Amino acid sequence: MVYQTRVETHATVHSTPEGLTSFLPPLPTELSARQQNTVTVRAVHPEGTVDVETRFDEFEFHSNLVERLAEKDRAAAAQAEQEFGRRLAGETLTVHYDGDGHLRSFEGADNLLRQVDAPYREPLRQLIGFFLEQLGGQTLYPDHEVRPGDEWKRKIASPSSDLFPFELEGENTLRYAGKTRYHGVKAAVVDYQFTSVLKPGGTSASSAGPFAPLAAMGVTLDFGIDGQGKGRALVALDDGRLLENRSTLRQKLSARLKSSPRGSAPASQPLSLDLDSETRLEIDGQ
Repeated sequence: MVYQTRVETHATVHSTPEGLTSFLPPLPTELSARQQNTVTVRAVHPEGTVDVETRFDEFEFHSNLVERLAEKDRAAAAQAEQEFGRRLAGETLTVHYDGDGHLRSFEGADNLLRQVDAPYREPLRQLIGFFLEQLGGQTLYPDHEVRPGDEWKRKIASPSSDLFPFELEGENTLRYAGKTRYHGVKAAVVDYQFTSVLKPGGTSASSAGPFAPLAAMGVTLDFGIDGQGKGRALVALDDGRLLENRSTLRQKLSARLKSSPRGSAPASQPLSLDLDSETRLEIDGQ
């Protein structure tokens, strides 16, 4: 199966006090990606997990990070952005889904991401992961027979792990809106809307990675990401493969810094950071 995918993300950042954002590393607030992927199922295991091979036939990535950097760093950043797209084209990832179509992990991108400047790595990893999650269907499919007009709900749940110490919880409400044809294939039309909450899964989550310098100052980070979205998917009636997906996801990251009694940061000044984002996704299968 060959998929054409387009992703666009717009984000805004607010802080208290307002000057807090000046202490953050430059981050892109506008992201877009266009890609073509060839997807092949390599193994279906007895417990229901699936191994899928995803080849990037084409990949283009753009952001406004360059214009947010110091003048001396812009040329190198622009070159890195273009180089990543060229290197990813032709690469193959091995992707693992559970029995419900939820993305468990993917392999093959680490070497590429290490060659990209640090500010790009996580946004690019998130874009790749977001795309792979959609192909898996996640909680799209019902666990019982449905007819046009029927609704059903599916829980969204992903436990924390050593690689990703955050927990995802939520609920997806779906409706079998009817039948149609997609390039001659009989398809079910599924409308859906969902809510989700992403929060730290352990005490280490708020003191690891980019938050380590804060932890060294005796400051802990209390944060969570609330998401909500809606969309429409076309699913093949013969084998359930995803044919088309259109969705919009809105997320709000809220972070509050808390100073411990032994910390070097003042406890009297409340520090907060809010990041609002909207991501639009279009997937077309061939």
